[in-house]
Formats: sequence, structure tokens, C-alpha cells
Amino acid sequence: MKLDILAFGAHPDDVELGCGATLAKEIANGKKVGIVDLTRGELGTRGSAETRDRESEDAAKILGVAFRTNMEFADGFFVNDKAHQMELIKIIRKYQPEIVICNAIEDRHIDHGKGSQLVSDACFLSGLLKINTKHEANEEWQTPWRPKQVYHYIQWKNLEPDFVVDVSQFIDAKMEAVLAYKTQFYNPKSQDPETPISSKNFTDSIIYRARDLGRLVGVDYAEGFTVERYTAVNSLFDLK
Repeated sequence: MKLDILAFGAHPDDVELGCGATLAKEIANGKKVGIVDLTRGELGTRGSAETRDRESEDAAKILGVAFRTNMEFADGFFVNDKAHQMELIKIIRKYQPEIVICNAIEDRHIDHGKGSQLVSDACFLSGLLKINTKHEANEEWQTPWRPKQVYHYIQWKNLEPDFVVDVSQFIDAKMEAVLAYKTQFYNPKSQDPETPISSKNFTDSIIYRARDLGRLVGVDYAEGFTVERYTAVNSLFDLK
């Protein structure tokens, strides 16, 4: 299955929080989208790997993605090395995405920056002819593939975006997908320990960040992204 967009997150819920509305919009426009979670979030204070598995499946259904998979790397301890890069190269070559979206380039959680660089490096290496891979042992050798663009969504830190996407019609889908992670976010009845993302303020911040980015470009809601290289347009009139 060839994809238009492949979105990576260090943990289940990263993608929903960072670019859930953008993915929902592209899917509504007929694009094929997949999600790859690097870890199961097993070190998370609230919930468990098993509950995160179920929640991520529910969120994927809400967004309507073509597929979702989990690499089962070690939460908190995965590294950007050859072994991890090779596993991601196999995924990138299998689905041949035109665009890859991944974690923020720097952030509060150490896995976000690590995951960002790991995915970015794998995207580059995936295009090298002399790296030989098979996704499964009994399959044919894979063809090299390098995505046209790698974009990074914004997470805890309020990084300055290089561009924003108008997601005014899809903010509700984003919030529904985010709140599918019932163990992770605000629940006044929960007896689990409080975390930086379990407060009502954090849940509210998802909306007011999108609203503020939208305000700055004259729409109701927007999601922001940073880029690794210049973005190009054919005409000044392509810019809104």
C-alpha cells in the first residue's frame, strides 16, 4: 500500500496532539494516511501499554487512517542508532510516503527530540541504493525510497512554526481522537496521579493554541509545523 502521508509519533497520542486535524483534513481530501508509533508509551504514569494500545486503535478509527502500527521500541530508552534506523527504513520503503510528519525537533519529553531525529535520519537513509532491506524475511528486496518532505509538528514547547495548516473544519475530529486516550487526559473522576498532560488546562490548551495560530492567519483554527528545508511555491498567489 502506497501512502501519501506517513505520520510518526514517539508515543501513542503524539500524532493526534500534534497533527490530528491536519491528517483528518487530508484524509477527507482523499489522501491515504498511516500512523507509526515508535513505542507503546509503557513508561507513562497513567494507564498502561495495553490501555494505550486500545486507545490508539480507537483514535485511528476516528481519524480514518489507512493503517496504524507500533514499532515497540523501548519507551524512554530507544536510541537513534543503526538497528532502529533500519527498522524504520523498512517501514518507509514499504509504504513509500510522499510526506513524512514526525515529532517536534526539540521538546520537554526526551523521546520527542530523539524520535524526531531518528525518523528524519531514517528518511534520508531510506533513499540510499546500497542499503539493502526486506520488510519480511520471505519478501523481495525493497526499493530505495526517500519522502519528498519531512515536517515536524509542534508539541509541548511553543516553537515558532514555519507554516500552518487551516484545520477549522477538523478541530472537532482532532479533539475526539485526542480524548480517545481516556487514561491520559483530564478526567476529574480519575484516581491516577496527576501529570503535566492530565490537567484541564492542558486539554484546553489544545484548543486555544489552534485558535491562536488560526487567529494569526485569519482562520478559526490552525496547526503549525516546522521544516527541514525551504518550502517552495509556484507563485506568490499560492500563499494565503
